[in-house]
Amino acid sequence: MEPLELLKKYVKDDKLIKHCIATAAVMRELARELGENEELWWTIGILHDIDYEQTQGDMEKHGIVGAEILLKEGVDEEIAEIVKRHNHMLFGNYEKPVEIALQAADSVSGLVIACALVKGGKITEVTPKTVKKKFKEKSFAAGCDRNRIRIIEKLDMPLEKLYEVAIRGLAEVKDELGLS
Repeated sequence: MEPLELLKKYVKDDKLIKHCIATAAVMRELARELGENEELWWTIGILHDIDYEQTQGDMEKHGIVGAEILLKEGVDEEIAEIVKRHNHMLFGNYEKPVEIALQAADSVSGLVIACALVKGGKITEVTPKTVKKKFKEKSFAAGCDRNRIRIIEKLDMPLEKLYEVAIRGLAEVKDELGLS
């Protein structure tokens, strides 16, 4: 089963599906930038919140249930483990590039989309400078964890480069996200 089909088997909320598509788009672009496996990173981004509706956001279970679902569905153990460990409330101390990228992509995707919405939904009008400015405003897109975005620096990637990569990735899926 294709990753997006698998996600939709367990997730019905359109906003959550769009969040997963956005995270996956940023993950794919980060993989491209870092010379990693684009398909693998995209798949992890798509599937990272597969259990969110089932666990109802219970951070004691989120990720753990996701890994169980993925293993039951025959998804590679490596992917299941990364999905399990992406719950930063239970796990942390991320060292693997894919885990670091997932932390950053999960939060920066929401920040960049919020910037696009301020610009009438036009992702093409969002620049790294725009994101940098909004990053500093703690009340703007308050649910986007700035510390999880900053973790990308562990991969020697400056925040402005992450913003550029995220904008590029999200522009590739703008239609699926309802952006222009």
